[in-house]
Amino acid sequence: MKTTELRLWETVERKTILNHSKFLTVESHTVKLPDGKIIPNWAWLIIPSAAIVLAVTEDNQFLCFRQTKYAVAGTTLAPVGGMLESDETPIDAAKRELLEEMGYEAQDWINLGSHILDPNRGIATMHLFLALNAKKVAEPNSDDLEDQELLMLSKNEIENALNAGEFKILAWSAVVAMSINYLNAQKNH
Repeated sequence: MKTTELRLWETVERKTILNHSKFLTVESHTVKLPDGKIIPNWAWLIIPSAAIVLAVTEDNQFLCFRQTKYAVAGTTLAPVGGMLESDETPIDAAKRELLEEMGYEAQDWINLGSHILDPNRGIATMHLFLALNAKKVAEPNSDDLEDQELLMLSKNEIENALNAGEFKILAWSAVVAMSINYLNAQKNH
């Protein structure tokens, strides 16, 4: 396969037009395309990056929540996750979130990659992890605003839930699908 060298866009100028809170900053960028064309007023959104974890217990139960989210109609299934604190690595955030929200720690961690939510508007990076051999070590100490219920699902149950669209957030569906794919590949080796 022949590869072509692709040229990158260049940020010429950026200005903040809304600094709402630590959860949202909106910028306007002036962007220069590789052919020299200038695009003014390119909207750019900044929200904190997050770590998202699908945890599997020592007896092969998949941990997830049934919960509400403000932007989701009804309920959704969700892996554990949350925003990175300042100067926190993605793996440290993943471990903290698993302990705080579910009361679990895991021995084995698989990094499933870091993925940008919107390639043209920035937004955030989701760092996805699979935590294996998780065991309960404490009671959850979550500060989440949503109602949620901790579930333990079999592999078949979580696959069916994924296929039925019960994980209604893209990053959540991605971490579940990538985790199942990883586990299936390990099983076949």
